[in-house]
Amino acid sequence: MPELVIDSKQTIKGIQKQFNTLYSFLKIEFFSQPPLPGIGNPKNKMIVYDTKLNEIQIFNKSGTISLTSNTTAAELENCFALEFGLYVQVFRKSGKIWLETTATDNWALEQQNEEGKSLEQHLKTDHENPYDYDIN
Repeated sequence: MPELVIDSKQTIKGIQKQFNTLYSFLKIEFFSQPPLPGIGNPKNKMIVYDTKLNEIQIFNKSGTISLTSNTTAAELENCFALEFGLYVQVFRKSGKIWLETTATDNWALEQQNEEGKSLEQHLKTDHENPYDYDIN
């Protein structure tokens, strides 16, 4: 069973790399506030990738998140919030852009990833770096 290792001393980028290794057509972003249900978070609330987790956690805690084939995006986001005091949002690659999965949060991560892969193959876009974003 795949796991994400959450160490409060690591940076956001470390968690993002772990996640992207498991799901190459998905990424997670960290935010300074919880997302609005069905809407997500505004980009100006996104936290930069070199921030250490213990600088943004509501409570300082390390541990693991076990992922099953049925783990949904909503369950992962809730686990980060409830277990580690971190607000995350799952994004899915759609061609050359990344979409928040707010409308499909009830889909399993594997299903989300397959949808991104299918779109990639259909659109035949170049694979871009999931860590390359601006925060403006």
